[in-house]
Order: sequence, then structure tokens, then C-alpha cells
Amino acid sequence: MWKTKREVSMPGIVAATLLLNAAAACMWPLTTVYMHDQLHQTLTLAGIALLGMSLCMILGNWLGGWLFDNWSPFLSSIVGTLCSFIPMTLLIFFHGWPVFGIMLLFIGLGDGIVMTVVNSFAATVKSVESRKVFNYLYIGMNLGVVIGTLMVGVLMKHGVTLVFGVAALSYLALLLIFLFDFRAKIEKKTYAHAKGPDKPAQLNLIWLISALVFALYMSYSLWESVISVHMTGLGISFEKYSLLWTLNGLMIVFGQPIVNRLAADFKLSSQIWVGTLVFILSFLLLVFAKSYAMFVITMVILTLGEMTGFPGIPAWIDGLAGDNDKGKFQGIYNMAISFGRAVGPLYGGMIIEYGSYQSLFWSVTALMLVALGAVLLCNRRNQAKLSK
Repeated sequence: MWKTKREVSMPGIVAATLLLNAAAACMWPLTTVYMHDQLHQTLTLAGIALLGMSLCMILGNWLGGWLFDNWSPFLSSIVGTLCSFIPMTLLIFFHGWPVFGIMLLFIGLGDGIVMTVVNSFAATVKSVESRKVFNYLYIGMNLGVVIGTLMVGVLMKHGVTLVFGVAALSYLALLLIFLFDFRAKIEKKTYAHAKGPDKPAQLNLIWLISALVFALYMSYSLWESVISVHMTGLGISFEKYSLLWTLNGLMIVFGQPIVNRLAADFKLSSQIWVGTLVFILSFLLLVFAKSYAMFVITMVILTLGEMTGFPGIPAWIDGLAGDNDKGKFQGIYNMAISFGRAVGPLYGGMIIEYGSYQSLFWSVTALMLVALGAVLLCNRRNQAKLSK
């Protein structure tokens, strides 16, 4: 058998992140279009399917962490990958309804396990500075999104079976990487934390920021679900839609280091609210978008806002939390992201069925603006109290 290594290699971690996100990026934009246009299901049902997949992913996130801490990190990666690989392989041969929806649940569970396990392995790397490790992970994640969305756009016109086949091969390659590179000895440490006193004002701000994060990712998930149907309904090909995600990923990969350097001279909270406001205003353009050029402009503005505002949010929450509560509130932040992604497609499908795309975009814009306004108001009050 293979020898146990001292730690997982950095190329192995980046490759695993890239392959996982490439496979996942094939499924998110595909699901709504495939269910609506080929399986002839409603957008609401497509939203329910994505909601179920997201909830299983949340369960997988928790299960992956538990397995990593209490069982075998290496075997956890294998089990998680098989949980995604097997149903994806079955979809090549059986992709009608409701088999498609059931397989999505297992894929979501497996992806959630692998996501947490890979991040946990990354945290154990000692040969590379921790900050650099997670910067590499971020780049690998976005490169995976670029490759995955580009693949689904090109392959979809040749049939959905080919998309499932390529996604299954991605999981197979991921499995091989785990087998050859993730058999590492992990030193586990136990830390005791004392419960610290709550800080009411800061606590209020943290919860409001989490509510804003929920609204942002609920709205963002519309791009991964109902907007694909909206664009194809306007006569824009699915391949062109997938290229928007490729543009998004490339802008983040090459633009994020520049934004980070420029933002170093600004206050973190100011950087976040400016970037978030730009992100929110991009949804107003969707109300009037009819041509592909308009969707391209909207995606560029959205991505600029995302790059500026989103990366600093967990750091802001970390600074507001007490010394003994940092992990707790980072967990709440991640839960807000996951629940936003879970609710978004269902909300979008229901609003469109009983209203219109325009009413959907107006509603999420208003929701995000209200949440941002509440955060800014609370932050200003907190600053005023601290200055007294």
C-alpha cells in the first residue's frame, strides 16, 4: 500500500479544490434549465430540488467536519467523493424525474463532506504560510468555477449525458488525487475555550451582518438558477450564459490581488459597504436587461462589487466577536451563506410563477438595500458609543 505522508501537498489541495468546484459548477446552472426545458417541471419544483441539494450540502459540511475530527481524515475524503461520484455516474444512464432530483441530494451531501475535509486538510499544512494556503484555495475554487461553467456551456448542446459523464470523470480524478496524495498523518489537538461575556452592541451588529449575508447570497443564487432560464427565454444560448460565469471567475482570479492591494488603504467596514452597494445595484440593471451585452455589463459590475465587498466580511465579523466566540460566529456566517443559496432558487421560482422576473429583481434589490441600511445604521451607533 501507499506510504503515509507527513502532510498533504499544496498542489494536491489546489487540484482537489479545482476538481470539486468544476464538477459542482456543472450542476448548479444546469439543474434549472434541464428541469424546466427538458424534464418539463416548474421553476418552483426546480427551486425545491436545489433547496434540497443545498440542505444536504449543509449536512455534508457538518458531517465532513465530524468525520475529520472523530474518524479518519483520509477515509472521510474517500467516502465523500464516492457519495458524489456514484450518483453522478448513475445520472449518465438514468436522468429522468424523479431520479434526477434524488441523485442531486446525494451529490450535495458528498460535495459538502469533501468541501469541509479539503479545507480541514488545508488547515493542517505547515510547510506553507496559512494565509497563502487559503489564498491558493480561493484561486483553485474560482478556476474550478471557470472550467466547470465553460464545460457545461460547451457540452450541453451535445446532450446532458455528456455533461454528466464529464462531471463523473472529474469526481473520478478527485478520487485518485485523494488516494495518492491525501494519505497523511494528521496531528489532532484539543483546545479548551472558556465562555466569554457577550457584547450586546457588537452582537447585534454581527447578527445584522449575517442577515445581510443571507440576503446577498439568496440574490446571488438567482444567477445560478432562474436567470439561466430567463436568458434562454430571451433567445440567448445557454453557452453564452455559461460564459458569464467564466468571465466572473477570471475577473476574480486576476482582479482579486489588485483589489486587495488597493483596499489596504481603506477602512474594512467602508470597503465592505461600498462593494456590497455596487453588488446590489447590479440587480437593478437586471430589471432592464434584454440583450446579451447588458447581461455582460451587469455581470462585470456584480463581480466588481463581489471582489470589493465579500472577502472582508468574515474578517469584519472576526473583529467584532469576543475572543471566545470567534468560531461560533464564523459558523453563523457560513450558515447564512448556505441558507441563502438554499432559499434563493425556491424564492425565485415562486415569485416568477406568480409575478415576473422584473418583480423578482426589484424585490431582492429592496431586501438587500434594507439589510445593508440596517448594518450601516447599527455600525454608526456602535462607533458613536465607543467614541464616548
